[in-house]
Amino acid sequence: MLVKIYGSAIFGVTAQTITIEVSVDSPGVGYHLVGLPDNAIKESSYRISAALKNVGYKVPGKKITINMAPADLRKEGSAYDLSIAIGILAASDQIVAETVGDYIIMGELSLDGGLQPIKGVLPIAIKAREEGFKGIILPKQNTREAAIVSNLDVYGVENIAEVIAFFNDGTPLERTEIDTRKEFQDKINVFPFDFSEVKGQETAKRAMEVAAAGGHNIILIGPPGSGKTMLAKRVPSILPPFTLKEALETTKIHSVAGKIGSETSLMTVRPFRSPHHTISDVALVGGGSYPQPGEISLAHNGVLFLDEMPEFKRTVLEVMRQPLEDRVVTISRAKFTVNYPASFMLVASMNPSPSGYFPDDPNNTSTAFEMQRYMNRLSGPLLDRIDIHVEVQKVEFDQLADRRKGENSLAIRERVMQARERQNERYKDLEISYNAQMGPKEIERFCELDDASSALIKTAMEKLNLSARAYDRILKVARTIADLEGEEHIGSSQIAEAIQYRSLDREFWNV
Repeated sequence: MLVKIYGSAIFGVTAQTITIEVSVDSPGVGYHLVGLPDNAIKESSYRISAALKNVGYKVPGKKITINMAPADLRKEGSAYDLSIAIGILAASDQIVAETVGDYIIMGELSLDGGLQPIKGVLPIAIKAREEGFKGIILPKQNTREAAIVSNLDVYGVENIAEVIAFFNDGTPLERTEIDTRKEFQDKINVFPFDFSEVKGQETAKRAMEVAAAGGHNIILIGPPGSGKTMLAKRVPSILPPFTLKEALETTKIHSVAGKIGSETSLMTVRPFRSPHHTISDVALVGGGSYPQPGEISLAHNGVLFLDEMPEFKRTVLEVMRQPLEDRVVTISRAKFTVNYPASFMLVASMNPSPSGYFPDDPNNTSTAFEMQRYMNRLSGPLLDRIDIHVEVQKVEFDQLADRRKGENSLAIRERVMQARERQNERYKDLEISYNAQMGPKEIERFCELDDASSALIKTAMEKLNLSARAYDRILKVARTIADLEGEEHIGSSQIAEAIQYRSLDREFWNV
């Protein structure tokens, strides 16, 4: 008897339906699995045999042929265990097979028949609804994630015996339903960190606000213990809240990577990713034999924090150049290409010198050559993509001992959202959304300067030896400062503040 069961495969951040054809024939003996399965799928026969035995069923001693179509696409992972097992039972008349084709069935089997969670459930559920399936049967741990998708019955099971009873006897499965919009709204303003906890650092906090308002990449330069990491961790709390579309996009990526917990459905807070400096370039941008999203894609619509940026390998930092510009990562293999979104805000930190305490340490032992070599770990093209460079000073005792709370993240966020609304209105007919995305044409159109502002930026370029690449960055940051202040035109005060945020231009830094 021939039976068709439906599963799903993940390619990039989208799913493709896989038809699992199971034929049980007599005479003959053997187990034949075709359709480009990987080793995890090939090993499923052992898990299926033990699981069925432990719930009172068995793999028939006949010729079993299983084809996973389309046969020219490689399938991977153990998530097809449940699909194949139900297919074998249906094809051997051990269960009723009338309605198995109405559902996407996925899950990894334990030897006792229990089910383990799988990856990529959200895109699988979205694809199931698109293709008109009645429902989806999954491990119980994945159901809240799948239930985000409306107009799709989501059933969570703990053991294959429940699925068998559902098809054989009509025993109802527990349907999972959540109010996505209510859950989204309830958690959208919940953050683990707040700017009111930061003592002092008013200049750095102002720079963070400007960076968040314009979507600018920012680097913090300061000695150890000055609060660089503390500031960076609080950036998501002042970014504009997720839209429902952004939340779905971000949740899909984390779902594919297996980063969604069993108690989580929809991500409501912008991600904050902080990889260690020993990370490889593949782990950062994504890839591998079976491509997976990297840290920059996991930071999509959120923040990527690179602590002690010069300590990262040069090759790792350089692979970020294209994603920072295009906001997408393309991974090509011989037979397929996958795209991962990578629209993130880069927040980086570094010490001002190899010793960490330049210029305040009287015992600084770093030579001029060592200082230059340390600074050269960050290439010009990479720094070219970081709009704001701000120095973070050591916090004095009086500031640390002050028990008064600073301005909280909610107040800062309100100003950031107002600035973003002005930018959305300005760029509504263009392909950009915020100031950091402006190109030369947009800068020329939206960053006009009066005579006083032009004279000021000219003087700064000459006196501070600012590099040519700093010019456009100053204008873009000044445009954001003007938006924060509700000004239609850029003035000299905005230009002056933007010039302060170019500390790392080499000629100035080494004076």
